[in-house]
Order: sequence, then structure tokens, then C-alpha cells
Amino acid sequence: MPCVHGDRVLVLLFLFSLAAGCVARQAPDARPMQAIDLADGSVYSLTASAVTQTMAGKPETLYAYNGMLPGPLLKVRQGSRVSIDFRNSLPYDTTVHWHGVRVAHAFDGVPGVTQEPVKPGETFRYELSFPDEGIYWYHPHLREDRQQELGLYGAILVEPRDPVYYNPVDREEVLFLDDLLLEPGGMAGFNEDQATHALMGRYGNTLFVNWQNNYRLKAGKGQTLRFYLVNAANARPFHFTVEGHPLKLVGLDSGKPEREALVEGVVLGPSERAIVELALEKAGSFKLLNATPDASYTLGVLEVEAASAPTPATDFSSPHANPVLQSSLAPFKALLDQQPDLELELDVEMQGMDMTPHALGGAPEPIEWEEGRMAAMNSASTPENTKWILRDRKTGKENMDVRFEARAGSIQKIRIHNLATSAHPMQHPLHLHGNRFLVASVDGKPNDNLAWKDSVLVPAGSTVDLLVDFSNPGQWMLHCHIPEHLESGMMALLEVRP
Repeated sequence: MPCVHGDRVLVLLFLFSLAAGCVARQAPDARPMQAIDLADGSVYSLTASAVTQTMAGKPETLYAYNGMLPGPLLKVRQGSRVSIDFRNSLPYDTTVHWHGVRVAHAFDGVPGVTQEPVKPGETFRYELSFPDEGIYWYHPHLREDRQQELGLYGAILVEPRDPVYYNPVDREEVLFLDDLLLEPGGMAGFNEDQATHALMGRYGNTLFVNWQNNYRLKAGKGQTLRFYLVNAANARPFHFTVEGHPLKLVGLDSGKPEREALVEGVVLGPSERAIVELALEKAGSFKLLNATPDASYTLGVLEVEAASAPTPATDFSSPHANPVLQSSLAPFKALLDQQPDLELELDVEMQGMDMTPHALGGAPEPIEWEEGRMAAMNSASTPENTKWILRDRKTGKENMDVRFEARAGSIQKIRIHNLATSAHPMQHPLHLHGNRFLVASVDGKPNDNLAWKDSVLVPAGSTVDLLVDFSNPGQWMLHCHIPEHLESGMMALLEVRP
């Protein structure tokens, strides 16, 4: 008769040795974001690899650039050129997309369009130029639903040529707004073969700033702060506010608008950015909030300490105009009333689900701030049963079958209809690669404060007109920046001919 007790000991020893080996090979702890100043002509090495970060009290294996969450903050001067030597130390293929930067086509990071995927252990050199001031970011463009969600992103701050472009401030901070879907046992899993949550995108239940769900920032009374805000969430829109403080909106994706504006808060769809300033006129602790119509979430805390010799706060009562931008936009304003060159409809096809407004009992809300009662249906949806659509209204062609060409240097109007009659009407953050645009109007109402952008949140049932500055030759993606919608087909190529 075999010795059962001895066999059990051997099995336990074997399992213990495996566990010990796993512990020894555990990914290193993530480090916080660090600023890297890159002079013109610099070469910088960037590596994607696994890291460990404690989220909601439990260590999680995440992905990071150069071991940092968020990745390194790359600070460059407008007009400069740098080289990025990228290494993939992940077990998956990946690329790097330089979101919003008008790079040369070959370095846009789109697999199958501009480059082949960077396989595990391989390297790729990106040659980048930065023609525009503003706040940009970088992230993968392959299975973003998993890779970006797990931490692969970082910011690029392009400092203006003009040294007095922005107002004087005492301090600048880059704030990534994000969320993560956690379950009782830890992070919600991913499907190796395809995206899940294809219907609405992966809404997280844990919100955080710069990968800290207890984010705290200390400053002194009398100081003026500038926040560079980036929404890095897969699906969640943010309405960013600071308790007890008005904000001065001084920039969007690609720098300043025509006029600064005093606002209570700013709404950012996934991938959108904003630059805001605030004057700290009183001491105390103030919450950084995501204040939506459904709920108000604390993202972090701003601790304002009484200063012994406070510096004067910026005068927020007189927002400045931007005459340089206003003058440069004259050729575009002359075309505000032109007919669209391309009209696209945003739609969805689903198998076995009736989500029409009639079935839901009324018209759709313009923005779905939460996943709500549809969580189970959303988690079960995949690209196999959910197809998100960009449809050319004139030809009926959809997604990658859409054909649109523009001449480099031309200005084209693209009209986007987010159909209220869709099987599931919801907002879509649309992103255009390699070129920039002005949001000319929303629902027929002209935009009286234009600014250069590359991403726009199109509410359910709305029509948005974009004036596109097609200045950069190549084939460029136009897609929804909810990664699960991208994985489910919501993308097209727009060709800019030299």
C-alpha cells in the first residue's frame, strides 16, 4: 500500500517551491511618475514591463513604462525633435501611439497601418517632432482594453516657444484621471483572445489620480496652481471640480482657446485633456471631485497650508483673450458655414439584445456617467455579439470600408451624428490621429470659443461639426477611444495625400 502521507508531503513541498519561485519572480514595485526633460535631439529609452502596485489594499500586477505609474512625464520644447528607443518586455505584442502629436506617419504606432507590432523582446525607434504646444499622452495601440487599462500610459508636456504663453503660476501638476474594475478577490480578469465589456466599455469601480486612490497634494495659501488633466479611463467620462474653488480654463488638447474662461469644472471624455488654473485664497482641505449628475466621487485631497508670506494670487476676475490664435483662425472661421465634406453616423448592431430608447422607456441620456443596471449585459458583450459602427451617411460604407481622401493643407468639415435611434445610444469620445481640428458647432449651435483638439466627446443624440486641418500626409485613424468599441470595429482610415 503506498504511503499517502509521504506523497502529500512531496506534493506540498513541490507546490511550496513553485510558490517561492513565483514570489522570487514577482514584478518590482511601481515607482511614481517622474519628469524627464528632453532637449532637442535627445534619445530616450522607454521600456514596457510588468510592475506591482497596491490597489485598494491588495497588490496587483500591472504594466508600466520604465517602471513608473503613470509613465515618465516627457517634457519637450515646441518645435523640438527627439528619438524614443522603445523595448517591449511584456509577454504580448504592443506598440506606442503618441496621442495627439502630429508625428510623421511612420511613427504613429498603429499596427497594420504604420508599423508591425513590436513583439516581446523586440525594439523599435520612434522619431518624434512636436509642432504644437499642449498636453499629450502616449499609450499602446494594440489591445488597449487590457494594456492601457493596466497602466501603460504617460504624459507629454510640450512647452510653448513663447515664454509668457501661459499665466504665471507657482506650481504645475499633471493629473491622470482613471478608474479600475476591482472584484472581492482582486482585479477583474481579461479575456486573452478578445475584449469584453464591448457594449459600454469597462467602467471601473475604483477611481484614482496618478494611480493613487488616496491622492494628496500640498500647497500654500496664496499660491496659484496649474493642472494638466488627462482622462486615461477606458470608458468613464469625468467632470473634474475642486471643492470651494472656481477653475480658470486656459487650455484644451493642443493649447489655449480663443479666450480663457471661468468654469465650475471641466467634462473630459476618455482621451481628452484640459489645462486649468486655480487660485488658493484660503487654507484648509479641499476635495478633488468627479461631480456627476449621478454621484460625487472624491478623487483626492488638496491641502492648503497657511503661508507665512503668501504670494499674490492670479487675478481670476479678468480672463485673458488669445489674439494670436484668434488671428490665425480666420481662414477656418470663413468655412464655418460650409456644407460637410464627410458625414458619419455612430451606430451599433447587437445580437439578441433590444436596447432601443423605446425598450428602455424613454430618450437616451446624453452621457452615461455609470455602467449602472447594465453591468451584467456589458461584461458579457464581446466583438462577437456587439459591432460598433462609423457609417458614411452618403455611401453606407462602414468602419474600415469608409473611403475619404483630403489634400494636405486643405480644410475639411466632418459632421458626426450620434444616432438617438441606435440600439444603444451613448456618448463616444472620437479621436483623430496625426491631424487636429476645431469643434465648430454642437447641435447647430456655433462654438464661440474655438481651440485646437484631437479628441471630442459626442453625446448621445447630438450632431457635432469638426473643421479639420488636414496638414499631415498619411493614412490616419479616426476611432472611438473607448478601447472596447475600437476592438468592436468603431474605426476608419482617412487618407491625407501630399
